Amino acid sequence: MQSFITASGQFLPGKPIANDAISAHIGMISERCEREGRLALRQNGIRHRHYAMDSNGESDWTVSHLAAAALDDLLSRAELDRDAIGYLATATTQNDLLVPGLASAVHGLSGLPPLELSSHQSVCASSMMALKGAALQVAAGEHRAALALGAEFASRYFRPGHYIGTETLSADGVLPRDAAFLRWTLSDGAAGVLIEDRPAAHGLSLRIDWIMSRSFADRFAPCMTGGAVKGEDGVIMPWSHSASISEAASRGAFQLRQDMDALHRMLPVWLGEFMRLVDEGRFVPDEIDWFLCHFSAKSLREEMVRLATRAGCMIPEERWFTNLYDKGNVGAASPFLLIDDLLRSQQLRPGQKILCAVPESGQCIMAHALMTVVEREG
Repeated sequence: MQSFITASGQFLPGKPIANDAISAHIGMISERCEREGRLALRQNGIRHRHYAMDSNGESDWTVSHLAAAALDDLLSRAELDRDAIGYLATATTQNDLLVPGLASAVHGLSGLPPLELSSHQSVCASSMMALKGAALQVAAGEHRAALALGAEFASRYFRPGHYIGTETLSADGVLPRDAAFLRWTLSDGAAGVLIEDRPAAHGLSLRIDWIMSRSFADRFAPCMTGGAVKGEDGVIMPWSHSASISEAASRGAFQLRQDMDALHRMLPVWLGEFMRLVDEGRFVPDEIDWFLCHFSAKSLREEMVRLATRAGCMIPEERWFTNLYDKGNVGAASPFLLIDDLLRSQQLRPGQKILCAVPESGQCIMAHALMTVVEREG
């Protein structure tokens, strides 16, 4: 059996926030941090993003509520009722609670009947884990229809109070690069897809040809972290190994961090995985009509283009589809946002090939999915 994406949806909280309004929204730490932020914005190229946290540092949203809102948008454009859904897979970088999983919380808000579910927690590649799980459930005949959702609420970690008074912020108001970059790059929202065992009766669907994900954690230490404390020897420890929660907080354990040097060392590995799939005949770059590559920053895209061109496996840039610059980097929601925006773009035609690529810096994962645009006959 096969599986098909028959509907998609998204939810982005609040109005779009432009670059000159970020500090007023997430809060100003210091003038030095402002200069770091302007540098990060030049690197990531993002012009607008959405925050679930308001300018007072308050919010009525949670990750699960964002996901549920995206689910409502999705099902409002689907051809089946909620009662037909048999499987729910969720993806996020950080859940609202330590326990239980995100899928349970979303299910509780969704109005869906009793069903099977799975919660996937990684970084952006968790979206592909959820997508593959849902697609396999349908293809195996376990369920007639399944949902895969990704949601993020990163801004709750970016308020000044998460930095001021910690060892992370220097006496002259400087944040280290690994803490500053993500504060000006990540944002909030949710998106997802409906997967069925047949194409939609009306309009276009995406046949899922294959999904492949590979971890290279055997070669890399954690690169993007949250809940981590570095010992004097540089070894990363869980926050829970601190003597107290207050000690962990003072050492910056609850901040999101990104090792930028390690990130750039991952680029050749990600490209190597892309080339491996080409060599195995999984796809032919020249035959790809749409390339949905999730990248966290414009500077990383430029480096990826340079490496792929040199390797002779470049998909022409006019075939790249991105929404990063106007919707921001929304982590595990971003691949689903790309799919939803492409489906809404009115640019798809039956027979076109779509390649999704999701590199994850958490501890180096590379995920790909190949899909074909189809239209139901008869």
